[in-house]
Amino acid sequence: MVRSRILVAEDNPTISEVVARYLEHDGHEVECVADGVTALNRARSGSPDLVVLDIMLPGLDGLEVCRRLRRSVTVPVVLLTALGSESDRVAGLELGADDYVTKPFSPRELTLRVRAVLRRAAGPVGGRQTGSLQDGDLSLDLGARVATRAGEPLLLTTREFDLLAFLMANPGLVFGRQELLARVWEWDFGDESTVTVHVRRLRAKVEDDPASPGRIVTVWGTGYRYQPVVQPAPQPMSQPGPKTGPQP
Repeated sequence: MVRSRILVAEDNPTISEVVARYLEHDGHEVECVADGVTALNRARSGSPDLVVLDIMLPGLDGLEVCRRLRRSVTVPVVLLTALGSESDRVAGLELGADDYVTKPFSPRELTLRVRAVLRRAAGPVGGRQTGSLQDGDLSLDLGARVATRAGEPLLLTTREFDLLAFLMANPGLVFGRQELLARVWEWDFGDESTVTVHVRRLRAKVEDDPASPGRIVTVWGTGYRYQPVVQPAPQPMSQPGPKTGPQP
């Protein structure tokens, strides 16, 4: 099995050591840094497979590191946030974090979250998907995990790609937020705002007017559905066959 390279940015040496030990025990290569500037530089130059990022970092805080990373790279990010700090969690998701774990946390829980994000980034369980999804100028290559619009690449995070692929593969069907958490995030429970934020980020990238979306449509009180821009061509009506029977 290929060992994933994980960058852990945490300024508390005790927490950093525990996280590194659990992740290494799970088969990963781990590098630890203790400030935001170093984290940003190592994430850009070291090409890690995933970044575990504490929000409260000296130099640059974790949210600013995430913001700057998302300008150029799509490396999965798992945030460590303070317990009950909903504003930080939502802000992190808005900036493109793939997941978050609240402090104090179980190292085992973090390990499982990291494993799940890495699995999603590599493709579905049982093998990588192949084929493509197309709707007007929007195209997804499922095998390469590349999204383009009007021929231009879209910078999508792992979760954004998975959510868009799931919705596009099920056009016209309505999915609630909890169902999307289960089907896309593979969470048995979780904060529904995670879905809301990811939908908002996707709309900013795939809609002509994100304030009046035409693709990812809200079904009030229920959830979301994908409305294809290009509708299937109508089938021609069957023509009556030639009359049979005695001819005059």
